[in-house]
Amino acid sequence: MFETADQIFVLLKHWLVGLLPMALQPVAGVVVSVAAIVCFFPALFALTTVFERKGLGRIQNRIGPNRTGPFGILQPVADGIKSLTKEDIVPLSADGAVHFLAPLVLVVTVFMGFAVLPMGRNMVLADMDAGLLFYFAIGASTELSVFMAGWSSRNKYSLMGAMRAVAQMISYEVALLLSSVAVVMISGSLSLTKIVEAQNHYSYGLPHWYIFTPWGLAGFVMYAIATTAETNRSPFDLPEGESELVAGYHTEYSGFKFALFFLGEYLAMFSISGLGTTLFLGGWSAPFSFLTWVPSWFWFFSKLMMSIFVFIWLRGTLPRLRQDQLMNFAWKFVLPMCLLNLLVAGLWRFMGDGWLRWVICSAILVAAYVGLGWEEMRRMHIGARSYRYAE
Repeated sequence: MFETADQIFVLLKHWLVGLLPMALQPVAGVVVSVAAIVCFFPALFALTTVFERKGLGRIQNRIGPNRTGPFGILQPVADGIKSLTKEDIVPLSADGAVHFLAPLVLVVTVFMGFAVLPMGRNMVLADMDAGLLFYFAIGASTELSVFMAGWSSRNKYSLMGAMRAVAQMISYEVALLLSSVAVVMISGSLSLTKIVEAQNHYSYGLPHWYIFTPWGLAGFVMYAIATTAETNRSPFDLPEGESELVAGYHTEYSGFKFALFFLGEYLAMFSISGLGTTLFLGGWSAPFSFLTWVPSWFWFFSKLMMSIFVFIWLRGTLPRLRQDQLMNFAWKFVLPMCLLNLLVAGLWRFMGDGWLRWVICSAILVAAYVGLGWEEMRRMHIGARSYRYAE
């Protein structure tokens, strides 16, 4: 029974495909898998918008959506209807073709990233040997779509927001790649399925997830910082700074085109959270050996939603950075830490088992963290925060 629950979606797919002639089954299998991804994640996006508004309302001591449907649960439906019926306004001087294609390119490329994510045991659309390389190659296209939107709008604020976004995304994409290279070094594979299998082992009931190693924890922290910047989420949402740029690169978008940008941002957040889950949190593997009977897809999506909760938590907690702080943080702290983490991962791999490698690897990373942080704070004349109240 447990095996059936674990493979319920795989069995359902095989049953549907088996109803068709043999010649059509390979194509039908791909269509069914793609349809499942295209339907599920937008539905998850709709629910997440409610959870985020409710969560931010709770964090900021205000009321979230509470008018449309019971407890405001139908707010995404109202938002969808509004987006479909709202007038699509295109500036007279805009490049019409590029302006139209920009949100489509964003959404399509983000959807393609889901193809290589193992969302459960035997639940991956394209099990490539170089799945991680494919993911990053496809993900690089999002910078193109953002710049297309800003340039084609013929708006100075849009162009400035696009340039900010491209500079930010390229800077942190370097850190994103380097933080993932450590996982490739240890697992010896670019296949996301094999990376999950390498972590699907237990000692004394505890999993061998990479985050439970010094290099894995450091890599995960750097990965989390880089993903927050890549998805333009607070406190790295400078490309959409309303107080400075109206709305950034999508200022001149309205109606369904704006909804596509909104959808693309959340899909990218799901996708990159799923990749982080795969690389550092064991993917679909259970957190304890006695819980392996729980369906593998349940663990994957539970970890993914926990990551989304952290994104929401950060948005409601941290203030927005300045542009110079953002770039300095990328090139003077995150990137050096990622490069050092590659060295630490190599030491971890070749020092063999034992407590000595734990001590040495941890000491190197802690010393670098303290040293880089102290030097940057000294150079920027940053001290302890002091709070003063009006009298």
